[in-house]
Amino acid sequence: MRMLNVLFLCTHNSARSILAEATLNHIGAGRFKAYSAGSSPRDNQQPNPLGLQALREAGIPTDGLRSKSWDEFATPDAPRMDLVITVCDNSAREQCPYWPGHPATAHWGYADPSAVQGTDEDRLQAFRRTLAGIRHRLDLLLALPADGVEKLALQAHARALCGEQPS
Repeated sequence: MRMLNVLFLCTHNSARSILAEATLNHIGAGRFKAYSAGSSPRDNQQPNPLGLQALREAGIPTDGLRSKSWDEFATPDAPRMDLVITVCDNSAREQCPYWPGHPATAHWGYADPSAVQGTDEDRLQAFRRTLAGIRHRLDLLLALPADGVEKLALQAHARALCGEQPS
């Protein structure tokens, strides 16, 4: 069984997509290789420190995580994606670049934890809740049978994890 490449997309690639990338790489059991990117990361964008803290608290490594543009994954020499998942509503509505190989797609919407106002603890709690939601869906993805996960089946299962109807 070959490893499946999964790309998580969000607007700035600083919170939700970073949480998903790090978590799937941690729990993917050699079945998945996760990446993340943003449609419009800001100049000098970095992963949100509270997101990195939530990951470390969960025992998930954060080494090498960085914010990047989705343009990195639309080049001919980029890793070929099997599944592209948007994790914020803004990126789900944007016109995505052409992905070589026409990967399966899904949208798993999460509120932006970096937009939460309040104390540092309130804001950290928002990242913890988002991480828990992402982890739940990724655990369900990992529970799919290792063999026979074809493109359309993968897409249907990924969409069903958030209640989206298969197309």
